[in-house]
Amino acid sequence: MQGTPRAGTGDSVTGIESTSTVAVVGTGTMGQGIAQVALLAGHRVLLHDALPGRARAAADGVAGRLDRLVEKGRLGATGYKEALARLVPVESAAELADAALVVEAAVEDLAAKQALFAGLEDVVADGCLLATNTSSLPVTAIGGALRLPGRLVGMHFFNPAPLLPLVEVVAGAESDPAALSRAADTATAWGKTPVRCTDTPGFVVNRIARPFYAEALRLYEERVADPATIDAVLRECGGFAMGPFELMDLIGQDVNEAVTRTVWEAFFHDPKFTPSLAQRRLVESGRLGRKSGRGWYPYPADGRPGGTADPGHQPHTAEPALAPTRVLVRGSLGPAWEVVPMLREAGVEVAEDTGRGDDGLVLPDGALLSLTMGRESDTTEICFDLAADYRAATRIALAPGREAHPEAVAHAVGLFQALGKEVSVVNSAPGLIVARTVAMLADLAADAVARQVASAEDVDTAMRLGVNYPLGPLEWCDRISAEYAVELLEEMHETYPTGRYAPSQGLRRRARAEKGVISS
Repeated sequence: MQGTPRAGTGDSVTGIESTSTVAVVGTGTMGQGIAQVALLAGHRVLLHDALPGRARAAADGVAGRLDRLVEKGRLGATGYKEALARLVPVESAAELADAALVVEAAVEDLAAKQALFAGLEDVVADGCLLATNTSSLPVTAIGGALRLPGRLVGMHFFNPAPLLPLVEVVAGAESDPAALSRAADTATAWGKTPVRCTDTPGFVVNRIARPFYAEALRLYEERVADPATIDAVLRECGGFAMGPFELMDLIGQDVNEAVTRTVWEAFFHDPKFTPSLAQRRLVESGRLGRKSGRGWYPYPADGRPGGTADPGHQPHTAEPALAPTRVLVRGSLGPAWEVVPMLREAGVEVAEDTGRGDDGLVLPDGALLSLTMGRESDTTEICFDLAADYRAATRIALAPGREAHPEAVAHAVGLFQALGKEVSVVNSAPGLIVARTVAMLADLAADAVARQVASAEDVDTAMRLGVNYPLGPLEWCDRISAEYAVELLEEMHETYPTGRYAPSQGLRRRARAEKGVISS
């Protein structure tokens, strides 16, 4: 590749100079957002679209975005005028000749992207960095038609590009190391946080995030709980900013389902990525979420969830119950250890039970209240869910075994209410809601690191910044222990022997490392 320093030559690698021209090809929402980011970083920005008139309309759209920044006091009058002066819509690709960087944000069609970049090579200099914003197509395949495939990289921004800090810098099979460094350095100069990853289906975020939606959909399909309750538990117990059903409605059911299907097909129908029939039916019925006025929830004209007075769209919350004054703690509660001091602080007497049996809290009638594992209870046992932070959580999910006595369930409800939590009683399910979701996220994250898709640090950064998770999945895995995640998934694999829940070798290695066992 000409015009770009290669790693190992002794040349320093920096991002695109702020005085250089950046071209954005494709002028939809993402293209306009990327153009805004480049403009505010000081670049002259050329906007181009294959459809006549679209570039001019997009420039007006970007100007409107800048207007709103001025109104909010985030951009001064001088900066606004200077940015507008640097924004240039162009009708012909030939006018992109002096660009130092071209970011493509066109339709997600492989043949179209290949043709677009092949045409650009006839226009721009050999030193021009080419980047695709694709979220689902292989960067390697896009670059396959190029004369100089080494200068093509992935720069996957997240919507809305001006607000979300993450950029996945994707290495195709032929991407030059120096081109990848230039892209990462440019993203940093633009105020973004780049993470490096290889050219794998879904890259980092769209690959690892699948269980957040998939497990919620599976729980709904098995009638463990309704969408509103699952959403509430993952928000108020798991610490996620949004529940999966409301997030799917925001993204668009069609978009979310298409990403899931693309990743599943790219992994040759791996059961860990199997799409949901329930979501497919929603898409087929036209219930696409906020943009269609109805998805999992109804939406009025202002786009906010409707039906707030409708019990069908409220989480199930147990009625107040009396807490027992005394419980016995048997063994270890594992990741839920903090529940014990919280009970003592709430005035509940906690005694040690030295008898044999499963770990957990023994209620006055002898029923066991235990942290969920990967098995479904057919006994009197009552399981409670994993929390991101038991002190900060405002809701907990309980699942009584099929033989659980109502009085024991009331005691369990009252116990967590005494800790200031709202309680959702759901049907028995292996791994409940938060625990199985977190274990699956940790499993896919550990697998990605083991396969050198990205570093552990970049995986956690990507999931915190790209989808606003409260913790990176590997950080979360360390908190709960990989051993707990492996044991939970192994039990779930026994219940569902399809391969979906079989722990990955990457997660097993982390569990062995926790014990100080060196993997061969």
